[in-house]
Amino acid sequence: MSALWLLLAVTGLRLGVAALVPLAPDEAYYWVWSRSLQGGYLDHPPMVAWFIRIGTLLAGENAFGIRLLGPLSIAVASVLLARAADALFPEKRPGLWAAALFNATLLVGVGGILVTPDLPLLVFWTAAIWALARLHASQDGRWWLAFGLLAGLALFSKYTAVLLGAGVVLWLLACRDAWRWWRDWRLYAGGLLAGLVFLPVVAWNANNEWASFAKQGGRAGANEAGFTLRYLGELLGGQFGLATPLVFILCVAGIIGATRAWWRGSAAAGLLAALVLPGVALFTWQATGSRVQGNWPGILYPAACIAAAACIPPRLLSWRRPAVGLGLVLALAVYVQAAFAPLPLPRRQDPTLARLGGWPELAAVVEAERRAQGALFVAAEEYGLAAQLALNLPPGVPVVALNARWALFNLPHPVPGVTGLLVQSERRDSAPDWPGAQPIARAKGPLLRSRRGIEAERYRAFRIETRPDLPDAAILPRP
Repeated sequence: MSALWLLLAVTGLRLGVAALVPLAPDEAYYWVWSRSLQGGYLDHPPMVAWFIRIGTLLAGENAFGIRLLGPLSIAVASVLLARAADALFPEKRPGLWAAALFNATLLVGVGGILVTPDLPLLVFWTAAIWALARLHASQDGRWWLAFGLLAGLALFSKYTAVLLGAGVVLWLLACRDAWRWWRDWRLYAGGLLAGLVFLPVVAWNANNEWASFAKQGGRAGANEAGFTLRYLGELLGGQFGLATPLVFILCVAGIIGATRAWWRGSAAAGLLAALVLPGVALFTWQATGSRVQGNWPGILYPAACIAAAACIPPRLLSWRRPAVGLGLVLALAVYVQAAFAPLPLPRRQDPTLARLGGWPELAAVVEAERRAQGALFVAAEEYGLAAQLALNLPPGVPVVALNARWALFNLPHPVPGVTGLLVQSERRDSAPDWPGAQPIARAKGPLLRSRRGIEAERYRAFRIETRPDLPDAAILPRP
């Protein structure tokens, strides 16, 4: 009961942080998705849009509403993870430690607040592990149907959920105790159910020249200049930080222990290893030729945390408590810095400033410049910047986004002959794509995004006009 109260307290804290901290550009972009619901998008499947839409219907189109389902769904996933661990290892009852280690990672402690496609993916992936654990514990084939539904929802969240299916197939092939399921029709019915859940994404891609499949499929593989260890070190360092150091060590030790137990015939340990090892192999291979984003391996941690709670050597058991403590302290430090910025760190040393800081303040500066120029709308070419302006500018100010991706949205297009203000980050060294854009010489210098006087980013301003030959552009929704 005390563990449940602690989970509720942590969830309440995360909800408070979700309300206080400005949205990241990607979160604002996914909010645009939620106002244009469809079967798929260029970047990912649509589940994150549904998460945001439900939250905003319940709590409004603000940071709290957009992020509402994040902390709540992570709390549910934590309970399911604990139950899965206890079902797989009933003699050890490692559920509480598995859930504690899971929540101690920054991937969950911080990533569970930021609403991105990784959030619903992690939630449904964890729920699918719970269904597999119940299948193993009860030997009731009906759990294949639950797994199929949850795996389909994970795939409806992000394409990397295919690794979940790969892990299950590996388990069914390599674990003697699981061979019997190949003769059970419910295994195939579960697979069919997963495919039916994912069908809207396939249909959307078919109607849009397979745009999303082509983009995400092109990310796999070594696409840089030959073999290199640079990105492999980057991947390991990123996981060491995002999982937090002690949790990462325990997870590695747990998967090694689970793999050894699998070799000795443990089907429960084999399931955990099978859910992690294909992803480890894929991300390691890709890191020998191209960058692997730090959040991509996050799906491996639910099973790894169970292994860290149940399969580590006895000499490492004493590490669990400091691992959880360190993770919670680090997450709390990120919360405080993101919400209140007590440390006046520059952009390069403060990722909360670089990604989260100063967006409402930038919108106020842009609005003042729009009025001074007599512009009737504001535009941006970077999708995150355009979405941030749509969320933060005063009501009634149209925001136009210019980018090829907007051709795949069901959003209105601007009419020709209207004067506007284009905002562009100084990080871009190219001229605007907007035809005929004229630079605006500001006496006060560039437009600034800053938090408490510390600069996060500089922007240029251009005078523009809508015209018939405008590239792909859309008028974004407003709260």
